[in-house]
Amino acid sequence: MKSVFTLVDDAWTGSKLLYKWQKSLGNYIAVAGQDSSVKIFDRHGHKWTEISLPGRCVGMDWDKDGDILAVIAANSSAIYLWDASVNKTSKIDSGMRDHMSFIVWSKTAPLLAVGTVNGNLVIYNQQTSHKIPILGKHTKKITCGCWSDQNLLVLGCEDHFLSISNQDGGYIKTYNIGGSPGDINFSVMKTNERTSQGENTVSVCVDKKVLILFNVHNTDDCHDLEFLADYGSIVSYRWFGDGYILIGFSNGYFLVISTHDTETGEEICEVRNHKDSLNSVAISSALNKAATCGDNCIKIHDLWDLKYISNVIQLEDETKGLDQLSWTDDGQLLAVSTQKGTLHVFLTKLPILGDSYGTRLAYLTSLLEVTVANYGTTPVVIQVEIEPTFIAVGPFHVAVGMNNKAWFYAPLKQESVFTKLKEIEYFGTVASMCLNAKYAAALFDGKVQLHMIDGSEQEERKQMKLFPDDDRKGRILCHALTADFLYYGTDLGNVVCVLVEDWETVSTYSHVVSVKKVFPDVNGTRLVFIDDKKGGFLLTLSSTADSCLELPNFSPTITGVLWDNWHGDRGVFAAYDDDKAYTYAVHKTTIHGPRVILVGSTPLVSSPKPLLLYNGVLTCQTTSGKIREVALSTHSFLERSTSASSGPQPELSKQLMQTLQLKRFHEAWDLCLRAGSDADKAEVGKACLVHMEVELAIHFYRMIGNVGMVLSLQATQGIEDNKLLAGHLAMFLEDYCLAQDLYLASSCPIAALEMRRDLLHWDSALKLAKGLAEDQIPFLSKEYAVHLEFIGDYMNALSHYEKGMTHNNKFQEHDEVCQAGVARMSIRMGDIRRGVAQAGQHPSRVLKKECAAILESMKQFSEAAQLYEKGQCYDKAASVYIRCKNWAKVGELLPNVTSSKIHLQYAKAKEADGKYKEAAQAYGSAKDWDNVTRVLLDHLKNPEGAVRIVRETQSVEGAKMVARFFLSLSDYASAIHFLVLSQCNDEAFQLAQQHRQMEVYADIIGSDATLQDYQSIALYFEAEKNHLQAGKFFQKCGQYSRALKHFLKCPNTEDSLALDMAIETVGLAKDTSLTNLLIEYLMGESDGIPKDAKYLFRLYMALQQYREAGRTAIIIAREEQNAGNYRSSHNVLFSMYTQLQAHNIKIPAEMATNLMILHSYLLGKIHIKRKDHLKGAHMLIRVSKNISKFPAHVVPILTSAVIECHRAGLKNSAFGFAAMLMRPEYRNEIHQNYRKKIEAMVRRPDMSEQEEETTPCPYCGFQLPQNELLCISCKNNLPYCIATGRHMLKEDWSVCPHCEFPALYSQFILLLESETVCPMCSETLTAQQVKKITDCSKYLQTEELDQ
Repeated sequence: MKSVFTLVDDAWTGSKLLYKWQKSLGNYIAVAGQDSSVKIFDRHGHKWTEISLPGRCVGMDWDKDGDILAVIAANSSAIYLWDASVNKTSKIDSGMRDHMSFIVWSKTAPLLAVGTVNGNLVIYNQQTSHKIPILGKHTKKITCGCWSDQNLLVLGCEDHFLSISNQDGGYIKTYNIGGSPGDINFSVMKTNERTSQGENTVSVCVDKKVLILFNVHNTDDCHDLEFLADYGSIVSYRWFGDGYILIGFSNGYFLVISTHDTETGEEICEVRNHKDSLNSVAISSALNKAATCGDNCIKIHDLWDLKYISNVIQLEDETKGLDQLSWTDDGQLLAVSTQKGTLHVFLTKLPILGDSYGTRLAYLTSLLEVTVANYGTTPVVIQVEIEPTFIAVGPFHVAVGMNNKAWFYAPLKQESVFTKLKEIEYFGTVASMCLNAKYAAALFDGKVQLHMIDGSEQEERKQMKLFPDDDRKGRILCHALTADFLYYGTDLGNVVCVLVEDWETVSTYSHVVSVKKVFPDVNGTRLVFIDDKKGGFLLTLSSTADSCLELPNFSPTITGVLWDNWHGDRGVFAAYDDDKAYTYAVHKTTIHGPRVILVGSTPLVSSPKPLLLYNGVLTCQTTSGKIREVALSTHSFLERSTSASSGPQPELSKQLMQTLQLKRFHEAWDLCLRAGSDADKAEVGKACLVHMEVELAIHFYRMIGNVGMVLSLQATQGIEDNKLLAGHLAMFLEDYCLAQDLYLASSCPIAALEMRRDLLHWDSALKLAKGLAEDQIPFLSKEYAVHLEFIGDYMNALSHYEKGMTHNNKFQEHDEVCQAGVARMSIRMGDIRRGVAQAGQHPSRVLKKECAAILESMKQFSEAAQLYEKGQCYDKAASVYIRCKNWAKVGELLPNVTSSKIHLQYAKAKEADGKYKEAAQAYGSAKDWDNVTRVLLDHLKNPEGAVRIVRETQSVEGAKMVARFFLSLSDYASAIHFLVLSQCNDEAFQLAQQHRQMEVYADIIGSDATLQDYQSIALYFEAEKNHLQAGKFFQKCGQYSRALKHFLKCPNTEDSLALDMAIETVGLAKDTSLTNLLIEYLMGESDGIPKDAKYLFRLYMALQQYREAGRTAIIIAREEQNAGNYRSSHNVLFSMYTQLQAHNIKIPAEMATNLMILHSYLLGKIHIKRKDHLKGAHMLIRVSKNISKFPAHVVPILTSAVIECHRAGLKNSAFGFAAMLMRPEYRNEIHQNYRKKIEAMVRRPDMSEQEEETTPCPYCGFQLPQNELLCISCKNNLPYCIATGRHMLKEDWSVCPHCEFPALYSQFILLLESETVCPMCSETLTAQQVKKITDCSKYLQTEELDQ
C-alpha cells in the first residue's frame, strides 16, 4: 500500500479535520480545519480551490453524482455550493434565522437536507432551486441524519428523539431513543418475508454504548444491542454484505454482528485489532475490504476473513494518534486524518494498466507513475503528467495516454532515465495502442492510425496511414504490432496482416464472425485470435496457404493471450481469464500434421492481470501496482530440475507428460536419467516419434535397450520426404491406418503395400496391390491363403492358393507351395481324389505327411496309410494299417518302424495267433521285457533267456516270474536271489529261514535292505550262534552294543576279522563304555591274552583319536623296524602322517624323523639298484648315522654303506663305517666275501673325500650341503625330496599328485624313467602327471607351521 500524498496546513495544526471524498468519481477531496475555509484538492494532492466561509465549517457533503459540494459554517444561516464541473462557488440563503448545524444530500435525488441548532429543517431541491422550510421539527440542535433509497429522511437531535420525514419534510414517525444519537444509517435487515421493502432498517448509536436497530415500517420491530464494557465505547460502525455490521470500539476491538431475522445481534467475529485504541473503521464494497485505524497504524482486512490482516500501514510520526478513515467509492484511495491536523492519502487499488513487448514490461505503479522493466533487470520509474487510461511499450519507447492524447517517452543514453519525447493528439478517443521499434499504432473509432514515433511533424504526416483505407472493409475491433507486421481484426471477420515497411497488406484471412482480439507471436508468423462467439483460433501465416486451427477446450471467459518469450518455448502460449491461465502448445511438425493442445490450467489468485510469459513463469500485475510471478502448474518439471530430491512416481509421470506436451525433450531426458522407469522412457520415445524427433527417439530407446527400435529408426535417418518419414514413424507407433495414408501421400506409395504385407493385413494389401503392383498379387494371394488356412477358412484359402499360381518356371518353388495348398484344401473341402492325386505327384514328403494326417482325421485310413508310406512315415503308416487290421502291411513295414507302441500291438497280435517266437521278438523291440520274460518262461520254456533278460534289465516283475519258476524247481538259492531282485524281501527272508539259506539271503540283500531287514537277519544268526554274522547285521541296524558283544564272542579262527569289525563298530557308536570294553579286550584284561598293537592303532583311528593313534603307530613302526620289516614300518608311519596332516594335527617330531630315516633306507636301495652309487651312498650314510634304529640288520647296512661309499669315492666315510665294523661285536658277522677288503681298508686308510655340493636353503637362501636337512642359519628343519633325500630347492619344486610330498622336479622326472610308482606312497605314477611348481610359498608355510 503506497502513500500518494499528505496534506499539512498551518491553519489545521492541532485540530481535527472534517473531510469528504467526491462521491462516485473520487477525483476531489474537500478538507476543513479550525479556520474559516474549505480547501479542495485533486486526487494527486494538488490544491484545486478554496471556499472562504464566515466561520468554521461544521458540515459538508457531496451530492449523489459528486458534482456539487454543499458546505455550512458556524454562526451562519447560508449554504455554500461548489460546482466541480465549472469550479464555481455559489451562496444560498436558507431563509432561517438560526445557524446551521447539519447537512446531508439524498442518495438518489438532488435533495439537500439542512438542520439548524434550534431543531428546524430546510429541504433544498438543487434542480428546481426550491426550498422547503420546516419549523419545529425538533426542539434542540439537529446533530445527525441520513436519507434512505426511498428518500425517507431520518434525523437525530440532542432532544434524544429521532424523526422520520418524507422528501417534502412531512412528518411520518418519531422515536424516543433515551440518549444522544450519533452515526445514523439506513440499511436492509434480512427477514423471512420474500417481498423487498428497500432500506427498511434504521441503525443509530446512542451515547456511544448502545446500537439500536428498528424497522421504519414496524415500530415494534426494535433491537437494542449492548456490548461488553471491556470493549470500550462505540467509535463507529458500518453496514456491509448481506445484512452484517462491523462495529469498532475504543479499546481496540471490532465486532461483526448479524442482523438476520433468526440471529440478530449474534456476534459472528470478534478481533482485538489494536492494542491501546481504535479510532475509526471504514469499508470498501468495491474492494471487499475493511480498514481500522488506531495505535498509529492502519490495518486492512478482507471481508471474507476478517481475522486475517492483509496489510498494515505504520504512521510513526503521528504522535497524537489517528482520527477518521474514509475510502473513495471505487476503493482506489484511502484517507486518514490525524489528531494533530494532518491528512494522509494512500493508494489501495490501482487501475490495472500494463503492456509488454518481448521481455519488456511497462505497468502503472501509482496514479502518476509508470514502471518500465526488462525481464530480470532493475525497473525504471517514469513520472507521467496524467492518470493514463492506456499504456503501450515497445523495444525502446513507452506511451501513456487518455482520451485522444498520447505521451511518448524514450530512454536517455543511459537506460535508467526516461524523458518525454512528444505528445500526439489523435482524431478520436484511443481504445488501445501498440508500439514497435519505429512505429506506433493507435486504434480509435474503428480505425488504426500507423505512424512513426520519432521524427518531425512533417515526416510523421508522410509516414502515417489510416487502416482500413475503405470504410466498406469494416470497422477494426482489435490490432497488434510486431517488429515487421501490423495485424488487425474487423467486424466483418477479416484478420489482416500489413507489412509495416511497405504499408501493404500481405495477407487477409476471412473468418465467419467478427474478430474481437488478435495476439501474434514474437516473430509474427502465428497469431491467436478470439472471435465474437468467444472462440479461440490459431492462424498460421504462410506464403503458400494460411492454416487456421480451433483451440481445444477454449473457455468463453478468456480475455487475453500471451506467447512465451523464452527461446525454447516459441510454440507455447497462455490464454487467461480472471481466475485461470490456460497453457497451450503448438505442435507444428507431427505425424498427425500441425495441431494445438491444451496442456493444463493454473489458478490465478486475486485476479491479477498477466503481462508477460517467460519459460513457464507468468508475470502478473496486481491491484496494488506491483508485479507478481506465477509459476504455471504445467511447467512444474522446471521446479523439479532445480531440486535434488525425487518426488513420488505419480508426480514424476505427470511432469514427464508436461515435458512431452510442451516438446521439452531435453528436460524429459533429465527426468528419465534421474528417476524414470523403462516405461517412462518408452513413453518419451513414443512422443519423440510423434513429433518426428528421430535423433532423440534413438537416444531414449537406446537408454532402455530396445535394440530393434534403435535399428529401425537409424534406417529412417536421411529420408527427406516428410510424408514418408512420418509414415514410417506412424507404423512404429502401430497407427497403421495413419501410416498408410501418409505412405500413399508420399513419394514412395509402395511402402503402404509393404507395410500391410508385413503386418499380414492381406485384404488391405491385395486392395493396394491392384493399384500399385499387380505383379505382387499372386505372392500376396499365396500368403493370404496360408493365413486363411491357419484360421480354418478353407474355401477362401483354396481360392487364393489357385490365384497364387504363376505358371512361371522362375517361381517354381512358389508354385509348388500353392499346389501343396491346393492339395490340402481339396482334401479338406471333400475332393479327396484330387487332393490325394496332387499330393502323390508332389515331390514333398512333408506334404504327403500333412495330407495323410488330414485324411486320418477324416477317418479315410486306407488313403492316409498309403500317403504315410509314400512319405516314408513308417510309424504312422503302420499305426494306420493296424487300425485297418492290415497285419500283412504292418509286418512289411516293421523293420522300418521305431515306435514301441506299434511293436507292442504287433506282438500282442502275434501272441494271439500263437506265433510266440515272433511275439517275443516284437515284445523285445517294444522294450517290454516283462512280456518277453513271460513268453520265454510260459510258452518257449527258455529259463536261461528269461534269467539273462532279468539280469540285464533288472525288471522287478520279470524277477518275480523267474523266482516263481525256480521255486517250482526247488532251487531255493536262485529263488531267493530273484525275490530280492523283485524287492520281495519278506518272501525271500521267509524262504531263506525255512530252507536254512539265510547266508545266501544275507549276501544277496547287500546294502539295499532296511534296518528291519538287518535286524531280522541278525536275530536269526543270533539264534544260530553264528556270532560273526550276528554281530555284522546288528552293526548294520545300528545296535552297536549287541554287535560288539557278538564280535568279542567269536572263536579264534575268526579273531582277525571279528576284531576289525569290532573296531569299526566302536568307531561308529562313539560310545565311551563300548570303547573301554574293547580296549580291555585288546589289552588282554578280559581273557589274559593281549592282542596285537595294530588293533589298538586301528581303534584309535576309527575313534578319530589321531594323537593316540600316532603314538601307537610309532610303537608299531618301531616293532616292525626292530623286526626288520622296514617297508611295513614305513607304510604305518606314512599312513599316520597323512591322517594327522589331513586333520591339521601337528606331526610329532619323532614320527617325522623316523619316516625320513626309513624313507632314506628305501631310497638307498632304489638308487643302488639303479647303480646311482653317490645318491645311494648318501642315503646309507644317513641311515648308518642312525644304525641303532635298525638292530636286526646292523652289519649288512654298515657293510653296504662301506661298499657304496667306496664306489662313490667317499673314502673317508667308507673308512669310518669300516672301522665301526671292526668292533668285536660286529667283526665276526661280516660276510666272508667282504671281510678281507674291509680289513685292508682299515689297515691302509685313504682319507681323501670330495666335499659335498652345496645348495641354498629354501627358507633363508643360506648355502649348505644338499643332503643336509637342518639349516644352521635359520634353524629350520628343511623339507626333503622323496626321490633323492636331499633338501628341497625353491626353483626346482614339485609334489607327488597322490600324497603331495615334495620332490625335486628334475630328479623326480629322472627317477620315474625307471620307476613306475611314487617312492613315498607307492601309488602308480608317470612323469607326465608331475608338474613343476613355480610358487612354493604355501608348502613352506605348512612346513613352518609343522616346525
